[in-house]
Amino acid sequence: EMQDVPAIAEAMHARGGTVVMDNTWATPLLFPPHERGVDLAVEAGTKYLSGGSDLLLGLVSANAKHYPALKRTYEHFAPCAGPEDIFLGLRGLRTMGLRLREHGARGLAMAEWFQARPEVLRVLHPGLPDDPGHAIWKRDFSGASGLFGVILKPVSEAALAAFLDGLELFGMGFSWGGFESLVIPFDPTVYRTATRWQPGGPALRFHIGLEDPEDLKADLEAGFARVAAVG
Repeated sequence: EMQDVPAIAEAMHARGGTVVMDNTWATPLLFPPHERGVDLAVEAGTKYLSGGSDLLLGLVSANAKHYPALKRTYEHFAPCAGPEDIFLGLRGLRTMGLRLREHGARGLAMAEWFQARPEVLRVLHPGLPDDPGHAIWKRDFSGASGLFGVILKPVSEAALAAFLDGLELFGMGFSWGGFESLVIPFDPTVYRTATRWQPGGPALRFHIGLEDPEDLKADLEAGFARVAAVG
């Protein structure tokens, strides 16, 4: 779901507020947070910065107004990232732009593929022209990453389990941003407050990695065949 970040920032600044944004999905390469009005931007370095799901690192940046407070906070808490994590983060930066382009292109291609599947009710990807957030994404972002959601048509719990448990190329895990493709079911009902979550079917979060897209499709097609077999 795309948020109108410049509008949020304008409303908050008019009331003396500070705008903090998690920019992990797009990274600064696809969304420049401070140019869009964000005061403090945080990012999980465990995702696209690494590219290998092999480091523990967090990032935060600030605009000129808020940098002194950020610097004081850093000095008071004295967080020290591990040297190996720093090394891996610096190494990942060298290929981050190339990897993001591939993740974005493959992710959008797979989202379009999902849209054409009869088992799918809706695909949640702002790069799709019919997505509710497409106009905001096109205005404020220069691309998309490989993470998006898929809403399946209603199926039994057993059928969904058969789909997920038999996947060979898609791992199941909460992290993402590495070279491997991942999937995990999600249900934000218990923590969603601004609107009601009524997707119409099981919701799956996919991260499209750097495997051959045809291999990924074959893996998913076999999964949908298992769904049909369970009924």
